Amino acid sequence: MEHAKERSPALVLVLTAVAFFMVALDALVVVTALPAIHRSLGGSVGTLEWSVNSYGLTFAAGIVTAAALGDRLGRRLMYVAGLLLFTVASAACALAPTAAALIAARAVQGLGAAAVTPLSMTIATSAFPPAKRGSVMGIIGAIAGLAVAGGPLVGGGVVQGLDWHWIFWINVPVGLVAAVLSIAKLPEYRGPAARLDLPGVPLVTGAAVTLTWGLIQAGDSGWTAARTLTLLVAGVVLLAAFVVRERRAAAPMLPPRLFRSVPFAAANGAAFMMNAAIMAAAFLTVQYFQLGIGYGPMATGLRLLPWTATPMIVAPLAGTLADRIGTRPLLVTGLLLQAAGLGWVAEIAGSGSGFGFGFGFGGYGRFVLPLIIAGVGISMAIPTVTAAALGTVESADIGRASGVVNTLQRFGGAFGIAIATAVFSAHGHLGSAASVTAGYRPALAVAALLSLIGSVIALAVGKRRRASAPVPAPSTEAVPHVVPQPVSR
Repeated sequence: MEHAKERSPALVLVLTAVAFFMVALDALVVVTALPAIHRSLGGSVGTLEWSVNSYGLTFAAGIVTAAALGDRLGRRLMYVAGLLLFTVASAACALAPTAAALIAARAVQGLGAAAVTPLSMTIATSAFPPAKRGSVMGIIGAIAGLAVAGGPLVGGGVVQGLDWHWIFWINVPVGLVAAVLSIAKLPEYRGPAARLDLPGVPLVTGAAVTLTWGLIQAGDSGWTAARTLTLLVAGVVLLAAFVVRERRAAAPMLPPRLFRSVPFAAANGAAFMMNAAIMAAAFLTVQYFQLGIGYGPMATGLRLLPWTATPMIVAPLAGTLADRIGTRPLLVTGLLLQAAGLGWVAEIAGSGSGFGFGFGFGGYGRFVLPLIIAGVGISMAIPTVTAAALGTVESADIGRASGVVNTLQRFGGAFGIAIATAVFSAHGHLGSAASVTAGYRPALAVAALLSLIGSVIALAVGKRRRASAPVPAPSTEAVPHVVPQPVSR
């Protein structure tokens, strides 16, 4: 038997961090490439939407199940399987001859990411003693922030310097090397054998897919079209069936008892709206900067930095401040600031109004301050929303509660893109710069509204989180902090 203590914790952290970064980066790296993908494969704005949402939906649906399978079958085994699945799907994305093939490959990519994300963090933290796990969480949180900032920039650079296919090809050698080294160097752990709520997975996934599809169809055919209404009704029915299932399941995927706590439900509602606003705004703004204004992919990534890079600076300070004053003030204020910043961008888009700040970017200068305001706002919300949710549950429920928060955040992103795109399609299209601007302004206003709704919901969050509750890094899945048992390779 080979014990985990024989492995180098630093090496374990490096290997899992590389894979975690690759998967986190892929959630946003494709956004900057969407106009190039549109020119290559064709399709409507709804087609572009599915290339993002197919990844997010399968990612969300698989998080809790992948973590539970890792506990049963072996965390390294499931982690490597997810890494290989993600790598193969990346190659399939690069080779996709049609938009439909790309969407299908992106869905498979999301399944791989659902295994890599929770298990990379679990394996990394398990390699260190409890006294050092807070530092490990901090490193993972910094990596997540770097992926958010670097996604649009890396995507733009690769598309402009090479071709959009390379945003996927680059994953293949990295994924293969990481998988081989992980098999050789990572310890194998099994956690407590939790029961799986397998019937709940297709119900919640089916509900999310049909509701998202219904919103997309509303943008294409109108809200009263038969197909739109059928999809939306089917989504509601599946969602109701999922709620009934969770109330009766012995080991529910999203435990209803947790939602009996108003602060926990409010924190999750705020997390859902937060991610809905972020993903909708990112999806829309990339299209506007490239197709509406005419910036290239690399220039677009650079111009998003006042928004996307801000969390790397502000989020650690916000997390420290939350320990002193509580999560609610920061969460409410952060979502309000994001709403204000996005609303300001929507107001000045397509006009010469607003304050100019030069920076050598001509008319772009008027966007800098509102993007910074939105960035500061989301930097305050990201590190506090998970803490707000986990601070309302007992220590024994930390792992499952974290899975709930992150699952709902992923679904929130898909919902936000879907509803904002429906509004975009009702007012504009991708055919000309003027039509892109016409659709962008009301759609981004909706993204700002989602953030505003999130701030109102966040008012019901508890004043302070419990000091005893360990808080995982943002946008990751944590399993219960138990001492894992090493097993033979």
